[in-house]
Amino acid sequence: MPFTPYHLGPALLFGCLLFPIVDIAALLMSSVLVDVEPLYVIMFAPGLPLHGILHTYVGATGIAVLNAVIVWSLRDWIHQILAIFKIDQNSSFIRIFGTSLLGTYSHIFLDSFLYPEMNPLFPLMGNPFLGLISSAVVYQFCTICLFLGLILYLARFLVIPTAKRFNTNKT
Repeated sequence: MPFTPYHLGPALLFGCLLFPIVDIAALLMSSVLVDVEPLYVIMFAPGLPLHGILHTYVGATGIAVLNAVIVWSLRDWIHQILAIFKIDQNSSFIRIFGTSLLGTYSHIFLDSFLYPEMNPLFPLMGNPFLGLISSAVVYQFCTICLFLGLILYLARFLVIPTAKRFNTNKT
């Protein structure tokens, strides 16, 4: 994706759909962390491919491990931030790691349709997914996911819990 925020749409939607099975913070972070690679290339190594080793499933696995360690280490601070957004979630390291894999792999999957320099199945060279889905469809999917994710977040974490608090029916 040309802009990392596109990856937040599917992450938010699936994070809300699969809550509490997945760790929302780990999913959001891991879905964008892979793009440190093109950022680095743009800033410090012009001329190198924007989507190199981190944009492979092998590289994404390493990023998932790193993300899981970071989220686990910062879990108390992250829990305080999630509380601001009315998301109450405590996760195990295994859940955080599995969710981090989901986030990084989804990033590679979506980008695989877009970039010819990617080798998503490294060490195999080439990108067999390039062009199977048009870039417009991928961007529309991510944008729709963002809007649906925001609606689901509002309904699941803000509106419905508030309605339950004000429900005075006693059975």
